[in-house]
Amino acid sequence: MTHHYILILILSSGFSVLLALFPSSSIFILDRCRSTRISMLRHLIRTRLPFPVPRALSLPQPVASPLLLLKHFNPRCSVISSPTPPTTHSPTHTHTHTHAHMDPNPTGSIVFSTLDRPHYGFDLFSVELGPASTVSSERRLTDAISINFNGQFVDDDQTLVFISERTGSSRIYLSQPGFSSPKPLPYIPTSLFHDRPVIHNGRLYFISAHEQPDRLFKSWCALYSTRVDELDVTRLTPYGTVDYSPAVSRSGKFIAVASYGSRPWDGEFFELHTNLVVFPQSDPNNRVTVCERGGWPAWSGDSTIYFHREAEDGWWSIFRLDLPENLELSSELHNTVTRVTPPGLHCITPAALHDGKRIAVATRRCEREFRHIEIFDTESKTFSPVTESLNPTINHYNPFVSPGSRFLGYHRFRGESIEGVSTIPYIESLMSPIKQLRMFRINGFFPSYSADGKYIAFNYDFGSNSSLKILKSDGTKRWTLIKGRTAFGNSWSPAEKHVIYTSLGPIFRSVTETVQIARVEFNQADLDGDGEDVKCDVKILTKEETGNNAFPACSPDGKSVVFRSGRSGHKNLYIVDSVDGEFNGGIRRLTDGAWIDTMPSWSPKGDLIAFSSNRHNPDNSRKFGLYVVKPDGSDMRRIYVAGPEGSNEADMERINHVYFNKDGEWLLFTANFGGVSTEPVSWPNQFQPYGDLYVVRLDGSGLRRLTCDGYENGTPAWHSGDDDELDMGRLTLGSEVGGDQLRGEFRELRWLSCEFVKQ
Repeated sequence: MTHHYILILILSSGFSVLLALFPSSSIFILDRCRSTRISMLRHLIRTRLPFPVPRALSLPQPVASPLLLLKHFNPRCSVISSPTPPTTHSPTHTHTHTHAHMDPNPTGSIVFSTLDRPHYGFDLFSVELGPASTVSSERRLTDAISINFNGQFVDDDQTLVFISERTGSSRIYLSQPGFSSPKPLPYIPTSLFHDRPVIHNGRLYFISAHEQPDRLFKSWCALYSTRVDELDVTRLTPYGTVDYSPAVSRSGKFIAVASYGSRPWDGEFFELHTNLVVFPQSDPNNRVTVCERGGWPAWSGDSTIYFHREAEDGWWSIFRLDLPENLELSSELHNTVTRVTPPGLHCITPAALHDGKRIAVATRRCEREFRHIEIFDTESKTFSPVTESLNPTINHYNPFVSPGSRFLGYHRFRGESIEGVSTIPYIESLMSPIKQLRMFRINGFFPSYSADGKYIAFNYDFGSNSSLKILKSDGTKRWTLIKGRTAFGNSWSPAEKHVIYTSLGPIFRSVTETVQIARVEFNQADLDGDGEDVKCDVKILTKEETGNNAFPACSPDGKSVVFRSGRSGHKNLYIVDSVDGEFNGGIRRLTDGAWIDTMPSWSPKGDLIAFSSNRHNPDNSRKFGLYVVKPDGSDMRRIYVAGPEGSNEADMERINHVYFNKDGEWLLFTANFGGVSTEPVSWPNQFQPYGDLYVVRLDGSGLRRLTCDGYENGTPAWHSGDDDELDMGRLTLGSEVGGDQLRGEFRELRWLSCEFVKQ
């Protein structure tokens, strides 16, 4: 194929002359904006061209003067613009180290876990509303492919805009009656996260997280709009500000959001500290804070907003806010807020019917364990159940109402007998923000690649189905080694193809709980057969009386295993012989202190062991930094990622599940740097919805975010072999990926219950 390239010359104050070539099918033009656009263009120069780009052609680092805005033009003429001035990056995570000897981006394949997400099986459904809030039978609106959620009706014919993850990230789709497949709508190609779409008067409004904020520990979420028929994107959220949960008034004149403002994230996720902000659709800069403490706004007409928050008595409730006709007032709060729903049950995620007196809400009642949709009459103060009689043992989420209040929609687990996708793939491919890095989600936990990348060891569950399994990395075959016994934290020996190390015992328990390191040996020839079970020998490497021993990591020569142990009364790191364990006196203490050192990873070079620790603040068991130490215990040091020593950012780090790449120069981990991307109360249970994957160089530079969603992502493994064909070929999923039965086995919010209400 012949490619034509266009030469772009850029002259700007504060920047040197830049020459850049781009394919004519993908032209990039610079205009005013913020530093993330510069970083994006720098990345595109290095990754999109079919030839090496000298560093002289790299973009300079951003400066404090007005910056340039990257606008990406494709055949659909997409533009990104903003009515607000740009902001510059804080130096706390802008790294300028020179790495001429290393690849500008990490490569290989990463496999990781996402808590409960594979089990969701969400589809959107609707019922027709009759007199006195009676309902018809249920109708499925989406096609049972991947998960489909957070919908809004466009009209009263059940045309629907919604979010789906069928392409490996959340994107926006339109479902219309009479069409079997949904239509993809405009989206931001570089965004891993789109949410809460609304279509009104030919414009699409949505949340996206493609623009890096001015500092770490802030969500990337902002509100954007575009025409439905072409991607002409305008950012409506001021730069440096975080917005969630948009709602458009009935006429389309006003927009309301749950805004976190420009503050850094405070670490909360039960109830986000958001305020309700309203602005005219025609003037996004004219933002007025109409209510402090509120989320999930829903308009009734153009002057009434319903929203949820936790009331003083501890019950999540719906509140009503009546606005003056003139919203161009001072920012002083003089609006009256009225509690609408009573105590005694939780009411969340409201949607207003347009008769002015009824709202649809999701409820959690003390006498039941499932979330259901009900209609609340604000005049008679009575509830009318909607979904409990239809699906009493299924959770229902986030109701929405058609413009004429004829239909009520929501999403839920689609059920086991429904037509469509009814299995959970063993492994699935996801969108990656780095071209040379492949991302895979496994249906399980604690994956570990074999040395050749052909297989993945993992733990299937931590309950009654707990087991140690092996999966072909293309997803086509799976075997069980250990069943009916809780195993976690795996490490496949780099030197022995037939050996996997794991932890046997309950996960995340006290230092005195018995958990043991085990060496699991099997015949690799059994992986060529048709059987589902593989015989193995399990050899315990730690003594039972030593308490909690977990998270083994094997040395590259296969001779030693480092692990975390609580035998001293504190969780520190120890090293044992990989065959005999500690029974012949072959144990050595690597770290020593009244703190937590955990989740070690041995560098493929053998020179360093990385781990997570709170040794810098032992009194805080929730904040962990990234540390490295030599195997002989020398040269212990912390790698500061979020900010320098002594900074608030460094103190806020929660870094876990560290993993080296093949050359030992990059580190993969989970962290809390991006805050949360959605209102957690609108989702099933996620213990740590701020958990996302990141990579960083060994010196703390080059931080890159790899995942962005409303879930807890973690326990990653990284394979970067020398065989590019293996990495990009065999580690590509086959067309016959196996799967487990989809049963909707996920947990409802544990903290949204009667037990958590303040007494």
